[in-house]
Amino acid sequence: MANNNDNFDHVIVNKPSIGQRMFKYRWFYLMFLPVAVVLLIFFYWPMLGVRYAWSTYKLKQITLRLGPDYSTGWGNFQRLFTSDPFHSAFRNTIVLSFFNLVFATVLTVVIALLINEIGNAWGKKIVQTVLYLPHFLSWVVAASIFMLILSAGTDATGADTSNMGFVNAIVAKIYNLFHNDPYVPIDFLTEGKWWRVVWYIMNRWKETGWGTIIYLAALSSISPDLYEAAEIDGANRFKQTWYITIPSLMDTILVVFILNLAKIMNIFESVFVLYNSLVYDVSDVIQTYVYRVGIVGNDYGYSTAIGLFKSVVSLVLVSASDVISKKVRGYGIV
Repeated sequence: MANNNDNFDHVIVNKPSIGQRMFKYRWFYLMFLPVAVVLLIFFYWPMLGVRYAWSTYKLKQITLRLGPDYSTGWGNFQRLFTSDPFHSAFRNTIVLSFFNLVFATVLTVVIALLINEIGNAWGKKIVQTVLYLPHFLSWVVAASIFMLILSAGTDATGADTSNMGFVNAIVAKIYNLFHNDPYVPIDFLTEGKWWRVVWYIMNRWKETGWGTIIYLAALSSISPDLYEAAEIDGANRFKQTWYITIPSLMDTILVVFILNLAKIMNIFESVFVLYNSLVYDVSDVIQTYVYRVGIVGNDYGYSTAIGLFKSVVSLVLVSASDVISKKVRGYGIV
């Protein structure tokens, strides 16, 4: 027994120190060094700029070599909470992101179910490829495509319809069958009641196919024995989908929904490439508002305060998503 204790003590005493272990794996640390430098420069160092949220800081101060003026204190946050443009941007961010998330969840599940029903392997691959392709287009290209097909032409009065987009041209032909007066093209991108519809459609066209990948993977894991048993019991394809497929997908649907819920404050590109000053009241989101105030408007202090507020809201959403994930899956996302 004494010899065993001596051996155990010997092992504890000879345990490599942190320095020895770091030296042993020095080449791994060396490989990680560039990544660590990038993280420090582009992710952590900019966080020091949070202090400008309590200052008045404009570009002309940089040219005069003057530092930020911190006398404003909480003034930027007071301005933020009493600003109608910010209230509108915050509301638009929540509305656009939430409904886009709901549409994304429903459409991706439905499309995944339809793809899964394709029996021919080659046909299934072709359909998947066609649906995935828009994901690899940039938002600038996607917006340009929609601007072309939705164009109202050069003359909104209807006098010249030669440059109308595909959609307006079809609507014009249908309209002219039942009316004698000239058709007035719809400017989808400058009318508030149409802009959000176009934005939702563009997002779903671009991302729905890519979003089906997770659900197709979940569908492939469902046991075929369940379908065979249901078929023996006389269940048709609809009942099999309703009572077997969808319940089997519910965990995946909830997890994807929860994870995406944490990102609803981070929309920028898809809005920025499509919106304009005529539809700010329905399209302006926090990220685009920050861009206009900070980069274009040269008000870095106020834009930093807005960005900090957005980050706090995002942190709350991530924390809430983590709690919900623990309830649903038994473990969190962080």
